[in-house]
Amino acid sequence: MVHLMAPHRLVARFHSLSWRLAALTLAACGCTDTQHIAIDRLIPTVQISQKIGHIPVLSVKLVHTYPHDPHAFTQGLEYYRGYLYESTGISGQSTLRKVALETGQVIQKVSIPPEYFGEGLTICHDKIYQLTWLSKKGFIYDLRTFRQIGEFPYDTEGWGLTHDDKSLIMSDGTNKIRYIDPVSFAVTRTIELYAEGQGVVNLNELEYVKGEILANIWHSTRIARVDPRSGQVVAWIDLSSIVAKEPHREEEVLNGIAYDKSAARLFVTGKNWSKLYEIKVAGNLR
Repeated sequence: MVHLMAPHRLVARFHSLSWRLAALTLAACGCTDTQHIAIDRLIPTVQISQKIGHIPVLSVKLVHTYPHDPHAFTQGLEYYRGYLYESTGISGQSTLRKVALETGQVIQKVSIPPEYFGEGLTICHDKIYQLTWLSKKGFIYDLRTFRQIGEFPYDTEGWGLTHDDKSLIMSDGTNKIRYIDPVSFAVTRTIELYAEGQGVVNLNELEYVKGEILANIWHSTRIARVDPRSGQVVAWIDLSSIVAKEPHREEEVLNGIAYDKSAARLFVTGKNWSKLYEIKVAGNLR
């Protein structure tokens, strides 16, 4: 089911926040993953035409299955030069890791300080950028050594992260996606996502593929294909057939998109899933 923004979204977010604060107690015990919809911040937003029309739903074909660490609470995923790079969550258990695709073996790993909850990840100009959830702080690592070489601030929650070679592209759980300068870390542009005239919230893990943004929708079996110029969802990718292969508890949801540009391969996985799936989308990505 796709989560759409209700007319009284601030009221709904207040109730969601109350539920999330209660759930944080469980997260501190390692019992569950918790993310909530943040109240909108006052930052520049691109005005988007809320176009209404039918949005196609695309099926997928399973191409290949690879091992995935079932203890990896996947929050960010990226394919780069033959390896997967993964950010995992849960306070006290969050990591940054480099993983062999064929075997699922962890080649390199560093733990994040226990007070941080790891979130989205991307690699831009040979640096690894990693978000944290509620701390309003991201980390920068040397790609080769995994040595932390910097930090960067943001004034929202941190959920998903990708880039378009010029800007970091970040989600925060609302229907907003922010473009961030990778040097100054200033927000240069904000888009709002709409599907058939309604805002789409709970945008989670992101991947930039062929000029489009792919966005996991938290607790949904669909990925949104987003036109970054308009903010419109141009298609839904239906992954219900893949999700059905992974028996999981409530929070072990679909979350993790990686794209191998050189071979045009698309990979997906989820939180604590035992497999990573290479898929082909019907009609291909444009």
